[in-house]
Amino acid sequence: QVQLVESGGGLVQAGGSLRLSCAASGRTFSINAMGWFRQAPGKEREFVAAISWSGGSKHYADSVKGRFTISRDNAKNTVYLQMNSLKPEDTAVYYCAADPRATAQTMGTLNPLWYWGQGTQVTVSS
Repeated sequence: QVQLVESGGGLVQAGGSLRLSCAASGRTFSINAMGWFRQAPGKEREFVAAISWSGGSKHYADSVKGRFTISRDNAKNTVYLQMNSLKPEDTAVYYCAADPRATAQTMGTLNPLWYWGQGTQVTVSS
């Protein structure tokens, strides 16, 4: 089993920045890639970004390219999502996910993923 705990959400004005963190524990050696998803009210959960365990491979949704950056610190078993130039449409609950079957490129299409965090709310005001 792998446990994922997100933190760093909050309220920010449009154009501002936030950094989310996802700390993994448990059988982390089994994980090849980790990623971020989000779900806005009344919408389906969508893929945001993913990163390989080495950090050498990253994949982003078109809607966040150039604004969001995913990174990881393996010494801390933590993945980060730096979100810049935030827009009101970025408002959502952000979830961290992991799956031993996924790569950074396939995480957005693999369903269902095995491990999820509890989510952290990000609200961007206009």
